[in-house]
Amino acid sequence: MIIQLTSSIQSSQKDSIVSKVTSLGYKSTEVNTQLGSYLIAIGKKEFDIRQIGFMPGIADIHQVSDEYKLVSRKWKVDQTQVDLGDGVFIGGGSLAIMAGPCSIETEKQVELTLTHLKKSGVKIMRGGVFKPRSSPYAFRGLGVDGLKMWHQLAKAAGIKIISEVMQVSQIAEMDDYVDVFQVGARNTQNFNLLDELGKVDKPVMIKRGISGTLEELLSSAEYVFSGGNEKLILCERGIRTYEKASRNTMDINAIPILKEKSHLPVVADPSHGIGIREYVEPVALAAVMAGADGIIYETHQKPEEAYSDAQQTLDFSESERLIRKMKEAFALRDSW
Repeated sequence: MIIQLTSSIQSSQKDSIVSKVTSLGYKSTEVNTQLGSYLIAIGKKEFDIRQIGFMPGIADIHQVSDEYKLVSRKWKVDQTQVDLGDGVFIGGGSLAIMAGPCSIETEKQVELTLTHLKKSGVKIMRGGVFKPRSSPYAFRGLGVDGLKMWHQLAKAAGIKIISEVMQVSQIAEMDDYVDVFQVGARNTQNFNLLDELGKVDKPVMIKRGISGTLEELLSSAEYVFSGGNEKLILCERGIRTYEKASRNTMDINAIPILKEKSHLPVVADPSHGIGIREYVEPVALAAVMAGADGIIYETHQKPEEAYSDAQQTLDFSESERLIRKMKEAFALRDSW
């Protein structure tokens, strides 16, 4: 059960509500976010919510049976729209496109990518400065210095930044230089990291775990929301299965299912979902038609020279074509 509290609630009123909820056999946890205050009440005994609905300080009450309460669509019918500032949004009826290299490599690379994105009308650039790599000998990113360089150039170009945070200690040093924190597939159940991201007033995109279920993804988002951060985005990026023909198995089914289960925006990552350059475009278009609120993919001026993920990265001409086709597909979907 979710009890929404009024913004003007007094301490004595809150104490009375907690006391009443406890007397009904429920344990309550208070959650305060950038956008509201809630009591999450957990218990097995059913009761008529009208018993407490009249109490001063209560704005609304919702019965939510899901283990993940705050990210569930059972209490919030309207989709959440995440505001990145300067008129850039994810969710709420638009298609957000996020593109860029797997890794930030050089200043020249960033400049070329920003020019490409501006030409195509893309407002968000993706890129990694801390890279989780399977091999300890692979390129692992430029770190904070690379992020600062990237941020300076992107800000001048009027383009937002999304980048992966890998550990708690990186949050503070990245906070001034990113517009969206990305939680990668390997960290989806790093609960210490999720707890700390609940304390920041900045959007967080959580990718589905390598072999994670949709319920596990939603539960990870619940950690961040319950920690105080409502600015959340879900990302389907494919899962590991027994199929070896592609890097991962892109779960297009997940997009409409997540949108039915949760009010959070859902983004698709076809680059990691398929892992093969020539198939990124059809998978991205399928994700758009399945209802995705955004697409995040990899592009590089010379993919064959990219420090990482070259096999799934589009060159700029391929990227330009994909952007055009995604906009056309979204317009068709929107007309329905």
